[in-house]
Amino acid sequence: MPSLPTVAQYVVTFLKPEMLHVYRQIVAMRAVRPVVICQKRENEDRFPFADVRILPKPRSHQLRRLWQKSIRKRPITIYRSEARRILGELRSIEARVLHVYFGHIGVHLLPLLELCATEGGPPAIVSFHGADAQVDLESPVHSAAMQRVFSLASRLLVRSESLAERLTTHGAPVEKIRLHRTGIPLGEITFHSRSAPPDGAWRCLQACRLIEKKGIATSLRAFAEFSRRWPHATFTIAGEGSQLEPLRALADELLIGSKVFFPGFVYQPQLRALEAEAHLFLHPSELGSDGNQEGVPNAMLEAMASGLPVLATRHGGIPEAVVDSESGFLVAERDHFTLAERMLSLAADPALYATMAAAAAGRVAEEFELASQTARLEEIYREVL
Repeated sequence: MPSLPTVAQYVVTFLKPEMLHVYRQIVAMRAVRPVVICQKRENEDRFPFADVRILPKPRSHQLRRLWQKSIRKRPITIYRSEARRILGELRSIEARVLHVYFGHIGVHLLPLLELCATEGGPPAIVSFHGADAQVDLESPVHSAAMQRVFSLASRLLVRSESLAERLTTHGAPVEKIRLHRTGIPLGEITFHSRSAPPDGAWRCLQACRLIEKKGIATSLRAFAEFSRRWPHATFTIAGEGSQLEPLRALADELLIGSKVFFPGFVYQPQLRALEAEAHLFLHPSELGSDGNQEGVPNAMLEAMASGLPVLATRHGGIPEAVVDSESGFLVAERDHFTLAERMLSLAADPALYATMAAAAAGRVAEEFELASQTARLEEIYREVL
């Protein structure tokens, strides 16, 4: 039986907790042999994988950062010597394709992409997930570097059609772009039939990094309005990030501090439990001041798969997952008044609530199921083999 073609999976850190979707994708592959190449490995107990090659940063990386980013005001890229070392590793594992995760890492690896193109290395695929398709691209020097990535990559993968549009706006060749959605393992997520709580103790949930683009301030303001009608309602915001203290302060200012809970980052078993207990899932994403924009939020997809109706915004790739008034409600960014109105209307209509919960799970099964999306990725690999 012929051996499977090797596809190198370049992830700078294998693997940060919030990158579970990358791990799921890699371990689900069956038609190729994935080999991970990274600079460092973390959380090995949570993300076990046998074939990982660690090529650490050079000891001079802090000096490089100072020189390239602070003094020359350009993106940080690896040294030519590092590129040759990685190319040597690619040849030693007989990699047929190099898959680079995240667009800004494609820029970081530009010397490697150039070597692959000129010295017979494997063709490169670069995948874009969200912020990596926008942040810093208004800067001419960053934009020029990304144009070079577009030129050297054989394929450019995007998680949503909105990301594809952004890449083409920045000059990516349309013929290189392929839609590859986040894969959700439906077998690991239990669908829960839900009904309105008889005591009015609605449990609202949001799970995300506590950063600007997640729209958590909008969620808090909408929940404050919602809780005036349903005083026993609570709101759990699972995640960690730089906005924790400002969000706590906002909750207190809105007089809902006793009803809002911040458990920090939660692992999958805890998240599944929170989803099972919740009645409404909020995710009113918004464009960040730095241009940061969502693809399709993974936590939102998992909530939908569990049967949670979603209340979100017309932002990024969210409308590609949530069909307004069918599998959830969508409002304009930062519009907490309308968000609260949609929450209240859903709470007041048991039939709509049940229908929307089932439609949310069906939408994920139709468009984001892990096995079908993995097969799609392997098909893209075959295109460039």
